[in-house]
Formats: sequence, structure tokens, C-alpha cells
Amino acid sequence: MTLLNIRNLGVTLSSPLFSRLNLAVNAGDRIGIVAANGQGKSTLFRCIAGTLEPTEGDVTRARGLTVGYVEQNVPPALFAKTFYDAVLDALSPAEMETESWRADVVLESLEVPEDLRKRPFAALSGGWQRLAMLAHVWVTEPDLLMLDEPTNHLDLRKISRLEEWLNALPRDVPVILASHDRAFLDAVTNRTLFLRPEQSQVFALPYSRARVAVDEIDAADARRYERDMKTAEQLRKQAAKLNNIGINSGSDLLVVKTKQLKQRAEKLVDAAKPAHLERSAGAIKLANRGTHAKVLVTLDDAAVKTPSGTLLFKTGRQFICQGDRIVLLGENGAGKTRLIAMLRRAIANPETAENRIKATPSLALGYGDQALADLRDSYTPLETIIRRFDIGDQRARALLAGAGMSIETQGRPVGQLSGGQKARLGMLALRLSNPNFYVLDEPTNHLDIDGQEALEDELMRHQASCLLVSHDRSFVRAVGNRFWLIEKRKLVEVESPEGFFASVGGR
Repeated sequence: MTLLNIRNLGVTLSSPLFSRLNLAVNAGDRIGIVAANGQGKSTLFRCIAGTLEPTEGDVTRARGLTVGYVEQNVPPALFAKTFYDAVLDALSPAEMETESWRADVVLESLEVPEDLRKRPFAALSGGWQRLAMLAHVWVTEPDLLMLDEPTNHLDLRKISRLEEWLNALPRDVPVILASHDRAFLDAVTNRTLFLRPEQSQVFALPYSRARVAVDEIDAADARRYERDMKTAEQLRKQAAKLNNIGINSGSDLLVVKTKQLKQRAEKLVDAAKPAHLERSAGAIKLANRGTHAKVLVTLDDAAVKTPSGTLLFKTGRQFICQGDRIVLLGENGAGKTRLIAMLRRAIANPETAENRIKATPSLALGYGDQALADLRDSYTPLETIIRRFDIGDQRARALLAGAGMSIETQGRPVGQLSGGQKARLGMLALRLSNPNFYVLDEPTNHLDIDGQEALEDELMRHQASCLLVSHDRSFVRAVGNRFWLIEKRKLVEVESPEGFFASVGGR
């Protein structure tokens, strides 16, 4: 049964975000929308929700269809409420009077602890705020659920719980979601829409299988386009030869034939469609200055403690060597952030074995944290680069343009940039610091799939030595060659991350 029909839909701002989009949403659909940052996913959601008029085309909804839309950003009105009230207040006054139990049912289904339910919304972690927004929408029992980047700020356990929750929904309730989490898309979707300026592609497949299919189509299109261009060039050459012969011989027939060949070439060029090229949100490049040291960091049974002195775990004797791409695994609160802080201090003071951690003196650290705290909100991107690095204005502007920032964006305060733009600015700053050892805390946060894959390629291509913390299972699997797990107050090395993923429910 078709609940929503999108016909020839298009939105054009300075350029087309998407055009001639056709999509039927049926009962039981679980549709993943994939596109680069800023390429129209949220815009499409607003068109479906009825809060934005498209440039062309229309959206037809089944009679009485209700749409529940969980946006990326927290509605300001929720900050003044508690977790529980943020959910309850989505109900009408009459429903609150007689059906307040619905809020409890939703909170139970999302496994929200009792002590969190009365906590002020503003005091919740980013992950719990995301789940509170979901509960706020789902308690109204919509016929269609739309989720915009639902895994943002969620740790792996919460992502797993969200996957289970979505897969347990009534099968007739369609879900449309936009996400850059490839493993999450594979776990919860059965259809994939690659949203494009032209010729968006839809497959009745989850992301990874759909990606193979769309790559094959794009490759075939590229070959077809190249073949058509070669044929057109051959026709032009034939026309030029006949034209010379016709002029020399005075043959009207050859002149006519020349004209026909030229027309055939022009028609072929006009009809040929270049293969789709994803509009990048900006290049991601890293650097690796290298070091002769084989062992970069030695951990000699270092004790990782809370600020109050409580032992979290001991590292045992561990070594970080050149070429290691170590993924640090562990539950939230296990001490990953504390260990990273200790490593940073040891690298900043290599002459001392602080807390039994010794770094080689030649180590140059490139550190990126998930909050991008080293980017000052009041500075512009241009000021950020010029103040931090010894490069001129022209070079800085060229680098920022390569990272996907227009002249206008370069002059805007960092605090006004999107998450994706900030992430790319942070990656540019990392590159310019020219490190030989990276410590990256949730580096794929805010990066689209194109950016994630570019970061993976850069880490592998430069054989970068790094310590990584990430909840992105696809990224971990692609990049890591060693895995450290914090469990039972010890740091142990494991062969793969799969056991940890399974322990928290991740696939």
C-alpha cells in the first residue's frame, strides 16, 4: 500500500539539490537516504513534512497520513523541560489527561533509566537528547517516521539499541532515515535512495549492496559517455576529411555528407550524459612527516584513574609502533578519554615518563577531538589557519577552498559553520600541523560517507601511525590493524573488534 508518493520533485537554491525525483513510500519500507553533506537530505525531509515548498513537482500523502519528523537539531522549546515532560508534552491536553501512560511505554521501549527521566533536557548528553527527540515524536504514534542523522552523538550501545528498536517497529510503519553510518544503514534499511542533482537512484537493497549496484551503473555510464565522445570525435574527423575533398573536387554530394556527419556528431554529444560525479563537500588530506623511531610510545603498566583517584584500569606493558593503527575499544566511562589525555601529556613532555608512559622525543602529535574544541567559534576559518600556521592569505584561501569552503564561508565565524564544514576545517588544521602520530577521537563525527572514505584512504595511503576512538563500525573495520580493549580494569589486545561489537549488540 502506497502511503506517500513523490513525483518529479525538485529543489533549486543556487544550483539544483535534486530534480525529477520519483519515489513511492509503501507500508513496511525502511528507506535510507544517502548524499554528501549539504546536498539536500534535510531539504527533502522538509518537503515531505510539508514545511518547505519544492521548486517543482509534488508530494502526495494518503488521506489522514501523519508524519513524525525527528530533525537533526534540538527544538529550543525542549531545553526548558525534563526528559519525561519533553515526551509527555507532545500529546494533546486530552491525551495527557487519559493516556499519559504512552510516554512511559515509549521510554521503556528505548530503555531510558528511571533516574534520567526527571533530569532537565539541557543536562542530558547529546546521545540521550537524540533519543528524547525520538521519543517526543514517536509518542504521537505517527504513520510515517522520518529520522535525520539519528546516530549523531550516540555511543555504540545506544546505536545498537536504536537498531533493535527500529527493527521491532510494526512492519507496516514505513521509516525514512538519512545517515552517514554505513553499518547502521545496513542493519535497519531495505531500500536505498542515492539523492543526486539529477538521476537519483533507488534500489530495493540495504546500503552496502545498493552501493555496489550504483557504482556499477556509474561505471557503465562513464564507459558509455567515453565511447560516445570517441565516436563523436571520429565523426568530426571524417567530416573534416570529406569537407577538404569536397572543396577540392567541387562535389556537392560530399558537402552534404560532411554536413550530415557533423550533425550526427552534434546530436551524439548533446544526447550523451556525463557519468555522475558526487559533488564533494571538500577534500580531506593528511600528512605524515615520518620518524626513524620504531617504537613511538611505551606504556609500562600505567594506571588510568578518575580525577578523584579511583582506578579505572591498568595498561600492562604495551607498545605503540610505527605503522600501528590502534583502535581503543571500551564502554563509555571505561577510561578511553583519560588514557588519551595521559598520552597527550606524555608526548608534550617526552623527557619525562609521566605516569609510566614514555613517548619518543621525535613524536609530533596530530590530535583531533570529537567536539572540535581546538576551533575557536569567534574566529573565521581564514583566521583559524593564518593565526595557527605560517602561511600567507592567498595560500590559506586556496587550502580552504580545497576543503570545500567558499570565499563567503571563509569569512564566516566558525560557530556558524555546519558540523561537516567544521570537521573538514579540523582535518585541514591537522594536515598543516604535519604530524607523524595521530590521536583521533571520533574523527568520523559529522563527516559524510565520502569524507569517511577519504579519511580511511588517507590514513592507509600515508601508513599513518595512530590511536583511534570511534563508534563507527565500518571505519574501525576498514582502518584498524590492532585493537586494544578496556575490560575488567585491564587493557588487553584482541584480534578483532567483533567480540566487543557483539557484547554491546553491534553487528
